[in-house]
Amino acid sequence: MLAREYPETVIDDVLVELRQHGLQSDRRFTESFVHVREQRGCGPLRIRAELRERGVAVELIDEFVDVNALSWGERLAVVRRKRFGNDYPRDYRERARQARFLRHRGFTTEQIRDELKASGA
Repeated sequence: MLAREYPETVIDDVLVELRQHGLQSDRRFTESFVHVREQRGCGPLRIRAELRERGVAVELIDEFVDVNALSWGERLAVVRRKRFGNDYPRDYRERARQARFLRHRGFTTEQIRDELKASGA
């Protein structure tokens, strides 16, 4: 609505009314957004950054995106296999390429290292 140059008072009034009728919920938006991004193969750092860009409260982000959750390692493994296949990198160059890809997807350095350490490269 800001992009269409509505006055901020009008925007605030509309948002209050939508919340009162249960038609707008930051909690539902955050939960849905996290689920969709997880399914697209995004990691926790990227999801957190995108939520911050959208103005979601840090408390909600913390509630729905736990960077240290064990499930991120499983998600990372699925994303890596989908992009690079079942074979682990055989040399440093390929390992760096896979790590860059996964980092861009929003996974932490520790998560990436844990996934790629099995390769021995």
